[in-house]
Amino acid sequence: MDKERGFWRRGLRLFCLVGAVLVFGCRPDTERGEDTPAAKRVEGVAEAGSAVLTKAGPNGGRDWFGDATEEVGLDFVHFNGMCGRFYICEIKAPGVGVVDFDNDGDLDLYLVQATMFDPGMSVDAAVIPPSGPLPLKDRLFRNELIGPNGAVGSLRFTDVTESSGVEATGYGIGVAAGDYDNDGWIDLYVSNMGPNHLLHNNGDGTFTDRAVALGVEDPRYSTGATFLDYDNDGWLDLFVCAYVNFKERTNIECFHPSGQQDYCGPLAYEPLVDRLFHNRGDGTFEDVTVASRIATEYGSGLGVIGADFNRDGWMDIYVANDARENQCWINQGDGTFRNDALMAGCALDATGDPQASMGVDAGDFDGDGDEDLFMTHLAGETNAIYVNDGTGFFEEMSSATGLAVPSVPYTSFGTRWFDYDNDGWLDIAIANGAVSIEETQARAGDPFPYKQRNQLFRNAGNGRLVEVTDQAGAAFELMEVSRGLAFGDLDNDGDTDLLLTNNSGPARVLINQVGQDMHWLGLRLLDRAGVRDMLGARVWVDRQGAPPLLRRVHADGSYICANDPRVLVGLGTLESVERIRVEWPDGSREVFLGLDVDRYHVIRQGGGMAWVD
Repeated sequence: MDKERGFWRRGLRLFCLVGAVLVFGCRPDTERGEDTPAAKRVEGVAEAGSAVLTKAGPNGGRDWFGDATEEVGLDFVHFNGMCGRFYICEIKAPGVGVVDFDNDGDLDLYLVQATMFDPGMSVDAAVIPPSGPLPLKDRLFRNELIGPNGAVGSLRFTDVTESSGVEATGYGIGVAAGDYDNDGWIDLYVSNMGPNHLLHNNGDGTFTDRAVALGVEDPRYSTGATFLDYDNDGWLDLFVCAYVNFKERTNIECFHPSGQQDYCGPLAYEPLVDRLFHNRGDGTFEDVTVASRIATEYGSGLGVIGADFNRDGWMDIYVANDARENQCWINQGDGTFRNDALMAGCALDATGDPQASMGVDAGDFDGDGDEDLFMTHLAGETNAIYVNDGTGFFEEMSSATGLAVPSVPYTSFGTRWFDYDNDGWLDIAIANGAVSIEETQARAGDPFPYKQRNQLFRNAGNGRLVEVTDQAGAAFELMEVSRGLAFGDLDNDGDTDLLLTNNSGPARVLINQVGQDMHWLGLRLLDRAGVRDMLGARVWVDRQGAPPLLRRVHADGSYICANDPRVLVGLGTLESVERIRVEWPDGSREVFLGLDVDRYHVIRQGGGMAWVD
């Protein structure tokens, strides 16, 4: 089976890796803008209601990331419905979304739940019974950090699922976020085993599922999704990954090398075509999968990220496929795409083999002004960094950056480039959890023997990433089956916090307790009307005596998750910035001056000065 594929190749690769180690404008518009719902978010400041934790960390200091789950009132335990038949979907979920659904200026949480995959079975047949309320469905939690009158309180989450009208009771996988109808309210796309949901935000705290009405329900095994404006018309389109052609009646028995029945990998099933839906601009979508040429390639898609890899002004799409070649869909600017991954050097690993890609993100980790790819893989392989040469061609640098060897024992999922310590360099956090039986745990009688530690890597600023998991705190010592990892400043204190989801386990709020020690700058980029986050906009932060920092507005990436779309830039010890340069999705460019550090600013397109080279 594909879980055993390349056993000797992986062993040789590991031997070689270990051997290598041994041998060798004007002031921007930052008003609250009460006339538009999106602009009603207040400007967060460093004092804004942080969840203060004082648990002892390594060497007697603070934990870098403190587990505040109980303190902030988040009570959610994922249920995977495993019943002894080892359905492949049981081991892959869940994702999570951090979104400001009520436009009050703080990030709320959307937690994806599952149920019994076999509709003929009740929850009584589950190996591990459900821990949360019945009936099982996705949950929406409102952040109470900022009150109705704008007063800043404490970080606290309240379950508002019932009042929100969210009735997502299927076998949930992941979530994507974006304002598809430009009304100033974030909408949610929930991927499922079976029909998906498009939860339209009604602007009054409630949602209406419009997936069927708009033709975007997609009845297959959907995974990662992203909202992006691929044709630069000002309306967010929708890309949806499909995993494999799997149904209850097509379940296949697979076995661990020990002889125990175990979960199959994707090569046991037929691959599928991902789908692209074009936003017509009237609140409806058109399936352009065939017309765009996305239908020319099959895969087993899990993670997806949109970015302009070749810097031609058009959003491209990178798909992380599990055990099959990855795809880099280069936007041709005429409504069509071409898969250039093989030519660009980012389809296969350095030995020419496909890897089991799960999570993916793009960001400028080396500070050279273009976006590099990072993706997570199966145990026995290595997580991978593909360095962009600035023209959309990549070179795998996993070993050279120091990420290869530490990743070999782990199966990795959620991840993202983010600057946890606000020193100006993008770091990496990784959610780990096996998909093949961990024999030591099985022998000890663990009913779900797939647990692993998560990891944290610090960017040393010299092209190397150094593992600092042991210094990150008690939250990174836990052994769980982690999947989704969403990133956002939950307490508005100027550093990036983590929302972690575990398969058949609890969701965890991990509060960053080190980033606020450095200076930072937060930006929310909106369109001319002050309505919608300008996903895809690129930002350069010009610093005195240092190269500019490139960041991009995006909510996608990681693994089946939705992230904070605000741009949060670490400045280290710098107490000011010279200027902010923005390239908007339509190609227009502006300069913004006079932004104070250690606070969030709302920047609207058209509110700056012309950017002249």
